[in-house]
Amino acid sequence: MSPAKQALVDLSAQLPADCSWDEVMSQLYVRQKIQQGLADVETGRLLSTEEVCFEYADTRPLTSSARS
Repeated sequence: MSPAKQALVDLSAQLPADCSWDEVMSQLYVRQKIQQGLADVETGRLLSTEEVCFEYADTRPLTSSARS
C-alpha cells in the first residue's frame, strides 16, 4: 500500500464516525503539510529566523495602534 493510502486508512480509523468532509480534508491537508515540512528539513531546505524576517518584513499587517 502506498504511504498516502496508508495515511488515509490510519486517519479514517482515528476520526469520529460523524465527521464531515471538511474535517477529513482539513486533517489530510495538515498532515500533508507536516510531511512536506519534515521532508524539507531532511533535505536541508531551511531558512534562518533572520532570512524569514527579511523576506516578510514588508508584508506584515499593520497593528491596531499603527493604523490610527
